[in-house]
Amino acid sequence: MKRKIIKIDLEKCNGCGACASACHEGAIGMVNGKAVLLREDFCDGLGDCLPACPTQAISFEERDAAPYDQEAVQAAQQKKAGDTQKPACSCPGTRVQRMRTVPLDGGAAPTSAAVSSLAQWPCQIKLVPVNAPYLDDADLLIAADCAAYAFGDFHHRFMRGRITLIGCPKLDAGDYAEKLTQIFRAHRIGSVTVARMEVP
Repeated sequence: MKRKIIKIDLEKCNGCGACASACHEGAIGMVNGKAVLLREDFCDGLGDCLPACPTQAISFEERDAAPYDQEAVQAAQQKKAGDTQKPACSCPGTRVQRMRTVPLDGGAAPTSAAVSSLAQWPCQIKLVPVNAPYLDDADLLIAADCAAYAFGDFHHRFMRGRITLIGCPKLDAGDYAEKLTQIFRAHRIGSVTVARMEVP
């Protein structure tokens, strides 16, 4: 059938991923650093992705395309919501969850060492799912896992009000560039703070 559907200009696309985040139906995804229409039948033709694109790489065209399949979209969204709650490995402690903490600019600082400012679980970079909902509009703290042991006020000074991602660049296999790139492309990130350990 002929209908209005989005068209992506790959030359204009800068790979920011804002359109993929704005597409509630999941029709757009990132492939090799560029936005791609993954499923014609997921594109409703309403254009939530258009204003999100900073380079005007997305436009409409009228052409033969599969009809919009709302039932398939809803089934995919339910599956994605279920997958978000699945552990990243066999450990039940990797279940994605948010925790109550003291906000960055509101409330008193923790007065007891027993008060944690950890805002989410999991927090290890290699275990955090790229599509974890707590990453949306997050202020990130990316920290070496030993930094908290070296800095006594780490929770209050660095973690409070932020989503914490920790890792050990020396001991973890590989680097974090690919995982962090996926996270930055899939979510709007408010700010990034990096804490690293200075060896005594």
